[in-house]
Amino acid sequence: MIELEAVPELNDPIVVAAFEGWNDAGESATAAVEYLARAWDATLVAAMDPEDYYDFQVNRPRIGLVDGQRTLQWPTTRVLLARDTPAGRDVLLVMGIEPSIRWRSYCAELLDFAMHHGASLLVTLGGLLADVPHSRPIPVSVTSEDPGLRERHGLERSTYEGPTGIVGVVVDQARQRGLPALSAWAAVPHYAGGAPSPKATLALVNRLEELLECIIDDTELVEQARAWERGVDELAASDDEVAEYVQSLEQAQDTADLPEASGDAIAREFERYLRRRGRGGPEGPSGT
Repeated sequence: MIELEAVPELNDPIVVAAFEGWNDAGESATAAVEYLARAWDATLVAAMDPEDYYDFQVNRPRIGLVDGQRTLQWPTTRVLLARDTPAGRDVLLVMGIEPSIRWRSYCAELLDFAMHHGASLLVTLGGLLADVPHSRPIPVSVTSEDPGLRERHGLERSTYEGPTGIVGVVVDQARQRGLPALSAWAAVPHYAGGAPSPKATLALVNRLEELLECIIDDTELVEQARAWERGVDELAASDDEVAEYVQSLEQAQDTADLPEASGDAIAREFERYLRRRGRGGPEGPSGT
């Protein structure tokens, strides 16, 4: 890990991580971390050495203009520090590209850095393509292998079996090291998953807000999510087969959500409303 700035003593820091690639349908997870970095005025403190982990024929470096100078930018993983966040704790924001090689060494280096600076919680964000309608709230599933986190937040253990990405590896290594971790995954409509999905990003940010028990101003994301939904509405309306398919997904989700609509979902939204009202935060619609 290349430390670009001296890292001060941190206040019970949380790590929030997202990775481009297989784990990031609709660019929902990486966009969520980027949004937090802007909202919390985070500063770059460290980066991975790209020579160690990336195949540059798969993830090529890019040439761009910075202040009028041609600059070469290498694919890497960056760590940004957000201090004095609404969560009442410092946050290390990890944004990177899923590595091409040496995954175990990559995760070990990342966790060494985080735990050296006192990290007590790892939160990974992801996006997956799913059979869900764009016109309904984006489902976000949160799981953890840590009994304390499951009890505190009412979570379940993941039952997934199959191929995994770098998120699964870093969470497993965190568990082996005794670092509590949880994973939040947004379900992105597969027929609209080729472009960035701000509605899924908003859903992740709102769920993170609940998990960290704080207020995150989501005004910008709400507007972007509404524009995205209108765009997909127009796309669906232009094709009878797509429109029929979306309607079938809507009916299936509405039926499945009926028992929850009178229970946990309403309770979570009400708690979120009270939290925002009690702390003077924006009270706009969640948009998820």
